[in-house]
Order: sequence, then structure tokens, then C-alpha cells
Amino acid sequence: MQKTTEKKDLKKTNIYRIFIELVAVGSVTGVIVGIIVTFFNILVHEGERISRDVYAYVRANPAFIPLLLLALIAGAFLIGVLVNVSSVIRGCGVPQAEGATRGIVRFKWWRDLIAMFTASLISIFMGLSIGAEGPSVLIGAAAGDGVSSTLKRNQMIRKYQITGGACTGLAVASNAPLTGMAFAFEEAHKRFTPEVFICAFSSVVFGVLARTLIYQLLGMEVQSAFHSYVFHEMPMRYYGFVLLSGIVCGLLGVGFYKLCFWARKLFRKIHVKDEWWTHVSRIMAAVLIGGGVSLISVMVMGGGHELIESLGTHGGVSTYIAVKTPFGLPIVWVLLLVLVLKSLVTAVNVGSGIPCGIFIPIIAIGACVGGLMNGLWLEIDPNLAPYCDLMVMICMAAFFATVVRAPITSIVMICEFTGSFAPLLPVIIAVSVGYIIGELSRTDGIYEDLLEEYEKETGIHERAERVVFTLTVERGCIAEKREVRDVLWPGNARVKEIMRGEEHILPDGGTVLHSGDVLTVVVKTDEPEKIKDELLHILG
Repeated sequence: MQKTTEKKDLKKTNIYRIFIELVAVGSVTGVIVGIIVTFFNILVHEGERISRDVYAYVRANPAFIPLLLLALIAGAFLIGVLVNVSSVIRGCGVPQAEGATRGIVRFKWWRDLIAMFTASLISIFMGLSIGAEGPSVLIGAAAGDGVSSTLKRNQMIRKYQITGGACTGLAVASNAPLTGMAFAFEEAHKRFTPEVFICAFSSVVFGVLARTLIYQLLGMEVQSAFHSYVFHEMPMRYYGFVLLSGIVCGLLGVGFYKLCFWARKLFRKIHVKDEWWTHVSRIMAAVLIGGGVSLISVMVMGGGHELIESLGTHGGVSTYIAVKTPFGLPIVWVLLLVLVLKSLVTAVNVGSGIPCGIFIPIIAIGACVGGLMNGLWLEIDPNLAPYCDLMVMICMAAFFATVVRAPITSIVMICEFTGSFAPLLPVIIAVSVGYIIGELSRTDGIYEDLLEEYEKETGIHERAERVVFTLTVERGCIAEKREVRDVLWPGNARVKEIMRGEEHILPDGGTVLHSGDVLTVVVKTDEPEKIKDELLHILG
């Protein structure tokens, strides 16, 4: 009886020590990420404002178009240099951050942080269709890695802090703390464990507090997501429109997903003998296309916050949707034009590998679909007008869930954006429909597939070797009395066999680990010593 009590006390002591360490390091990570990402987003907002003024001036004075083209070419060259210096920043940032949380992608944190920070700002100042959220996730992940490296934490703690930094970056950039935490569970690790919750919670809370303090010191106000939207609880008689909108968003989401990967195949055809110039050429082509599209419509520029804001009707009070365009087209045609251009230029960004964020652009495309759906539904039933704002949010969530395959994050995000649970049921319906359509079309989440392509392009799998470790589950370790699926193993690690006394066990996800179990763990890695160190901290 005394020995049993001692075992329990030892396990509790070890777990408490790990939890305290996660909270302490997570708090430091949150503060640092909160400061960096806050200033990054302040600069992004200023860059979007300046770029809009510049493009408006050039549209009014076409003689300056050649000068704009020269500026775009110079900016593209600088971005190309940064991409060649730091390959991790290639693309939208989120896939690489997810890979780092799983131990698949490794950062040189200071280099990657500075490169992503700089390249993203250059892209924003050039007026491209790029959001701040994706880069903020990678910046936060790199900063989390930096904190762990500086404090000399082990590999296990480092992965948790990369996770905390990534979700804090998203929470601070989108002003949505719960969305940042949901990202950690659903996207980064695709599981819920106490350790993931603690690192996400502590980092996000302190990151948001740091952002709030900075805004107060600068005399700035933390704005709510969107001001032109007023939400009313939707009667059930309109749920048919919700269902149809979910179907449309699901089908268009699948189409957008395929468009992005078609663009990647197209940009692979841009190839010169020197790999350095290949990346520069692809980015230059994407920048020139993006600049040309931004000259056509100001609403395509930036991440899409202005576009989403312009689609609000103040709860049906406003009958005019304030979408600006250089052409005197009817509003339906304007929305259709913006939808096509925004989708096209976002796919071009994904295809070229330019450092960009597609988190908000995806949501903005969904909002544009919602605006078009409102026009159609109002023709059928004008009494739907008070719920037009809600319908836009529903379409945003359904489109995002289809493309990213993250339904929980989509639902939580919309509840945070609206500040209300009124849209919860219709959002769940539309998100479920979009998700099912994505499942039936056999498309994976866009971030997952981009991560897989990044691994192939950088040769991560080719460099990795198959290594077998035989380790014992020690008394009081964090893996003891947990199911195999609830342990955050190193990337590409698989528990192949368990020896429990004389018994051989072929484990599945539900197999519970006990002290004294001898595990055979197979890993594909190019750094076996680091993997062994991480396994020892999990099992020892």
C-alpha cells in the first residue's frame, strides 16, 4: 500500500513539474510573441493603407504605371533573396509552423523570424492580396522555438512552445484567442492533451495581454472584428437557405482548393538552370500578376478585412453594399469580379511560393460568396434582409471549413467574430455540409497538403533514415497510464510493439501504457539523437 502511494506521488510530482515548466515557459513565449506580432500587425495595417493610397494615385495617373512596375520588380527581387536565404518562409507559413509543432520542420529561429517578418511586410507594402495571420503564425512559432532554445529546454518542451507561439501569433493577429487555441488542437496536433492545452492557454493569454498593454501605451484601441455587421437570431424557416449556401460554399471551396494546386503545377513550369533564379522568377511573376489585379480593384488588395467589412449591411438597415470598383458595374457583377480576382490571385500566391498569408483571404472569398448568395436569396424572399450579415458569416465559416478542413476552428472563429452564440446552429449546419462535401471530393486540408509538398521539395523524407528505439516506460513519466494516441510523440514516430512481461502487444491508438512496458518505436529522422532525447523525456 505504501509503495502504491509512493508511485502515485512520484507521478503527480513529475506531472506537476512539467505543467509548471510549460506554464512558465509558455508565459514568456506568449509575452514575446505578443510584442513581436502586435508591432508586425501595426506595420501591416499601415502598409495596407499606404499601398491603397499609392494604387489609387497610380490609377488616377496612369503615367506612373511604369514606375510602379519597377517598384514591384525590385520588391519581388528582395523577397526572392529572402526566400533563398530561408526556405521555411516559402508559402503561407502555416504549413511550416504545423510541421515544426510536430517535429518535422526545424527552424533557425532568428533567421526565419526576421525573413518572414521582412518579406511579408514588403509584400503588403506592394499591395498584394496577402493576409497577416499566416505570417504571424510562423513568426510566433519561430519565436517560441527561440525562447526554448535560449532557455535550453529539451526537445519535448520545445515542440510545445512552438505550438504556443504559433497559436498566440494567430490569436493576436486575428483578435480571436479561442480560435488560436482551437488551431493548436485541431490543426497543429490534431488531438487534445493536457500539455497542448496548457502551452496554448498560457501562451495565448499572456500574448493577448501583451498586445492589449501595447495598444494602451500607444493610445490605440483594440477594435472588434467587424463594425458593419449586426446579428439577429435566424428563424428556422430560413434554414433551407443556410443549407443551400453550405452546399454552394462546399462546391466552390473544393474548386478553390483544386485551383491552388493547379497554380502550383503551373508555376513549376517556370524553371531556369539556377535554382536561386527559379524562385526569384516565380515570385516576380506572382508579384506582377498581383500588382496588375490590385490596379483593377482596390478590394482585392491586402488580406480582405476591408472587403469583409464592406459586405456588412448593419443588420439589413443598409441596402447598399459598399464595394468599391473602378467600373460602374451592377453590385452583383462587382462581387463576382472581386470573387474571381481574389480567388485567382490567392491561388497564384500559393502556387508561386511567395511568403503570404491565405487565412484571411480564404475567409474573405467565403464572405464574397455570402454577398452573392444574399443577392439571390433576397430576390426569393426580401424578408431575409435582417439576416444578411449572419449569412455572410455562415458562408465564411463553410468555405473555410471546406478548404482547410477545420470545422471546430471555423465555428469557434465565427462565434468570436460575431461576439454572439446566435449564429451557432446555422453555422454548424453550413460548416457540416461544407466539410462533408470536402470529404466526398477526397480533398485534404490545404495546409496539410502544402506541408506534404514542402517536405518533398526540401527533401526532408529523402534525408531521413529509419531508426528503431527500444525504450522502457518509467514510473511517473507523462506517458504512463495514457493511451498511445494521447501521447505527443516525435514527428513520424510509430509505436510498433510493446513488451509487457512475457506478453507481446501490437498496440493501437487505444492501448494504455504502463510502467515497465518496453516499447519498440520506429522513427524516420535525420537527427536520431534529438529524437532519442525527446523519447527519453516522454518515457523517462
